[in-house]
Amino acid sequence: MQKERLLLWTLAAINFTHIVDFMILMPLGPQLIRIFNISPQEFGLLVSSYTFSAGISSFFGAFILDKYDRRSILLRVFLGFLLGTLACALSPNYPFLLFSRILSGLFGGLTSALIFAIIGDAIPDQRRGRAMGLVMAAFSVASVVGVPFGLFIASMSNWHAPFFFLAILAMVILVLIYKFVPAVSVPTSKGNSKPSPMEVIRRVTNNGNQMRAISLTVMMMLGQFMVIPFLSPFMVANVGFSEIQLTYIYMAGGFFTVFTSPWVGRLTDKYGKVPIFTLFMSLNVIPIAIITHLGTTPILIALMVSTLFFVTSNGRMVPAAALITGTAKAENRGSFLSFNSAVQQLSSGLASFLGGLILVEGTDGKLLNFEYIGFIAIVISLLCIPLIRRIKVVDVFSVN
Repeated sequence: MQKERLLLWTLAAINFTHIVDFMILMPLGPQLIRIFNISPQEFGLLVSSYTFSAGISSFFGAFILDKYDRRSILLRVFLGFLLGTLACALSPNYPFLLFSRILSGLFGGLTSALIFAIIGDAIPDQRRGRAMGLVMAAFSVASVVGVPFGLFIASMSNWHAPFFFLAILAMVILVLIYKFVPAVSVPTSKGNSKPSPMEVIRRVTNNGNQMRAISLTVMMMLGQFMVIPFLSPFMVANVGFSEIQLTYIYMAGGFFTVFTSPWVGRLTDKYGKVPIFTLFMSLNVIPIAIITHLGTTPILIALMVSTLFFVTSNGRMVPAAALITGTAKAENRGSFLSFNSAVQQLSSGLASFLGGLILVEGTDGKLLNFEYIGFIAIVISLLCIPLIRRIKVVDVFSVN
């Protein structure tokens, strides 16, 4: 159990570093726009370049992740992530920074699939919910601690400082990976042969259970990311938040999910993945309905609703991730989860694009049609409940 805890804390540290690296760029926007004299559209390209490169690398990673033992491939991927982060820290101009963000995304996109694959290999199904809860709590810690700390050292020095800090942290994590991540050799289904790219694709597309799991990922991303990207501008334009007060939304949501994420993991192991997912997905539609219909609202009430949104959103992800991880056997778990990670990245981008087509700005500066986005998100979210009931766990435990 001690080895298991050290493994999970190492995976949580990897997840924390990857998430802060992605999130820290967004609040640095005003500095970067001023320093590099770029447009908001060019800054938007900086942000989206990470997501799209992560999605592309996750797709192609499906062809290689199961050809090496988990520790070996994770060390290589995280070293690439470290170099990409260091390149961001040393970027002298906009084109170099854009290239560096693409490089970081290429390697960062593979870390999520590897983290979930290692949990699937090393943690038995009856404890997988708790493991997912601990590792996914890193997102909350990144929101509460990582991003504010990054902004603090940026204000004390310059925008390069947070990336130097992350690079140093990544060096420490490389040592932890070597010490605490087991060198799991991925079994093959045909003697010693490794599958061809076409066989990798067929394994996933011909498996109805895995395709239902991927469909669940698509629907969860559509149900959430039609709302999340527009939450901040809506809160400013329609609800009455200042730009500074927006940080309260993410800090409050992150603070509570630090505690609720492990709690949901324990509930998942005790009562089952499907019942806990059903509970939190059902609860999640309540804040979606309220948020997308808000007008001018006292800050405290709006914060209570947004916090409930983040807590319930995280609550449905923990059992879903535990279930999806268990739908693949050990010999193609990395490939499947890499495909799933690619789908997750691309689906979130598609959801944001569709939401942007529906949302319009009124003559008074307020955002209109957000309630329609809410209705669509609610319908898609509720359809996830009957779908998850058709997904089965195929548990193969690789590490004793």
